[in-house]
Order: sequence, then structure tokens, then C-alpha cells
Amino acid sequence: MYPAVYAASAPDRPAIIQASTGRVTTYKELHEAALRLANVLRSAGIKPGDHVALCMENHERYLEVIWGCHYAGTVYTACSSRLTKAELAYILNDCKAKAFITSKYKSDQALEIAGEIPGVSLRLMLDGTVDGYDSFEKTVDAAPAAELPDMVDGIDMLYSSGTTGMPKGVAKPFPGTPLGTAAGLGAPLTQGLYKFREGMVYLSPAPLYHAAPLRFNMSVHSHGGTTVVMEHFDAEDYLRFAEKYRATHTQLVPTMFIRMLKLDDDVRLKYDVSSIEVAIHAAAPCPVPTKRAMIEWWGPVIHEYYAGTEGNGFVYCNSEMWLATRAQLAPPSRASSTSATRRATSSRRASPALCSSRAAARSSTTTTRRRRRTRVTRRGAAGARSGMSATSTPTTSCTSRTGKPS
Repeated sequence: MYPAVYAASAPDRPAIIQASTGRVTTYKELHEAALRLANVLRSAGIKPGDHVALCMENHERYLEVIWGCHYAGTVYTACSSRLTKAELAYILNDCKAKAFITSKYKSDQALEIAGEIPGVSLRLMLDGTVDGYDSFEKTVDAAPAAELPDMVDGIDMLYSSGTTGMPKGVAKPFPGTPLGTAAGLGAPLTQGLYKFREGMVYLSPAPLYHAAPLRFNMSVHSHGGTTVVMEHFDAEDYLRFAEKYRATHTQLVPTMFIRMLKLDDDVRLKYDVSSIEVAIHAAAPCPVPTKRAMIEWWGPVIHEYYAGTEGNGFVYCNSEMWLATRAQLAPPSRASSTSATRRATSSRRASPALCSSRAAARSSTTTTRRRRRTRVTRRGAAGARSGMSATSTPTTSCTSRTGKPS
């Protein structure tokens, strides 16, 4: 499905909330704005299957632009707002973009590449203009919010980070399916694993040009949920917004976990995050202590996956799977095991979704103290078995493979 369905059934439901300002875009507004942009693109001679590129910050109209490109049946490329001038010009030429949409935030770079993108005939800028670009607002807001004939689904074409040479475009077959029928992320993933549903609230802290944030936000709209978009990630702001908007779903990366865990307890624990039912993370390996600390804090709501922008595979692990695997690899001490069982039992009794963040934090502190005592005891026992005290220094030397002291 797509926003039009909910524009008809729940027109005043928030589709997008800009986290810091609270600006709301309803489903009716999102659908009509997408139709206007689709009409602008079609009037400019851009047909289904043609390419459009955009480059901007997490703008309040970002997802409106994406849906407009999708409604027009285009292949849309969301470019990183951190690209160099050379990289941005390369991508626009490489994907053969016929239209480029940006914002005043990127005006310096937009002006620099203006003479290097000859194939781009339509150039629109939000929040102001520079030479060579027309006002997005004046152009799009004047267009009709009317459906185009024979509307088909668009599709994204994203680029790699370019760790070897220039960025590489990930091209997929153009679907050409009637608008609203493309598979997207797919129900087995969003509904089966992550329980996406109508009325959900998805807190999005990452740049929207990345594959996962872009596709997850669009999938939320396909299910009739609300996306809360952060302009940029800040650890305390994230927790504040999770509480303020009663977020039910979110997608993060391990660095965000680490930054939240580093907050002082009096800051971290004053926010109620008990509404979170599903916290998805990916993009990088998550350190074991970080993952364990997050599960102890938020409860068994953490879902991990690995996949590629190319869509060539998917690996998944939820909290229960992860805890079971860790138990097999490194069985905890009896004290730690008992403590973990008590925490899990208490968590299940307290809430079917997750334990209270304050109670979890107290359990985490208790567990840490017990582990420290266990490590000290083990070191003492090891010393006794070897005939040394826990503080004595070994007298044997270490030799290398050559037999010489190292």
C-alpha cells in the first residue's frame, strides 16, 4: 500500500513529525504534496523509469520529495549530504539524472556543480534559490494535486560509499507495477519480524539518504504509521523524543547505543522508553557488552540484522536468539545466571514488551558489581592453583618461536 490509502481512511493522521519542531505532515498533506511533485516531474518530460536525484539534510519535506518521485514512477537516487563536489557531480551524471532536488543548506555545493551536470534539465531548491535553480516551493505548490494516468511505482537506486574508487550505483530491475503494489521491504520482514502496523510510531534518528532509514520510513507509511524524524542524532534528544512521542519502533546503529549508554545515569534513566516494542539495529558489529547492556536496559526488544543495499541476503537475530547464543559460547557464573533469570522473570511479569528502564538500570548496576566480585574471586583461585597469590608476579619468561625471550 501507499499514503493514498490512509489519506482516504485517516486524512488527519500524522504521517511525518519533525522531532525538534513538532511540525506535522498529515497523510492527506503528504499524499497531495507527492501528487504535485509527480505532476511537476511529468510536465518536465520525466517519464516512468527516468532518474531523479536529491541531496539535502533531514529536511521536513524530504519524505514528501521521495514519495513524489515514487508516485511519478521514477528511479530516485538519494545522495549523501556529506559528499564532495566531485562525488556529487559524478553520481548525478552516472545515474543520468534528469532532475535534481536540493536545499539551501546545500546551496554552495549545488552552485559549484551547476555547470557540470548538463543532463539535468529540472533543478529545484528548497528554502531559497541560487543561480541555475528554481524555487521548489513556488514550482511544486502551484502544481495540481491530481493523479497522473497509468501511475506506476518508482524505485530507489542508491550508491555505495565509494571505499574503492568512486561510489557505485546499485541498480535493480524497474518494477513497472501499478502504484502501491511494489513489494518494498516485504510483509514477512516488516509485519512478520518487526510487527509494523497501522498507528505505529517510528523514531528515525539517522540520515534519510541511507538505505535502511529511507526504506524503513517509506515502509512505515505503507503500513499507516507515523514517522518521527530527527534532524541529527543526539543521545539525550533521542531518549527525550522516544518518551515525548511514545515511539513503538526505531532503527539505530551500535554507535548510537554506545553514546546513550555513556550518558550519566541521572540523565539516561529519567526518560521513559517503555513504549519501544521493536529496536532494530544493523550497519556495524555491535560489541557484546553494549548489546547486553541495551537488552538489560530496554528488555528483549532488540533486533539485529545484516543485509546489503543490493538486497542479496538477509541475516537476523532477535534478543532471545542472541542471549541463547551467548550462553552457549560463554556460560555465565551461577551467580550471574541466577541474577539474569531473576531479571528476565521480573521483566516478563512487569510488561510483555520490556521492563522499566529504571528497574533495568538498577539490575545492570547490580550485575556489574557481581561480575567484578566474580572476576576477583577467579583471579584468586587461579593464583592459588598455580602456587601464586593473586598479586604475585610470574617468574617464568615468555619465549618466541625462535626460542629467544620475547
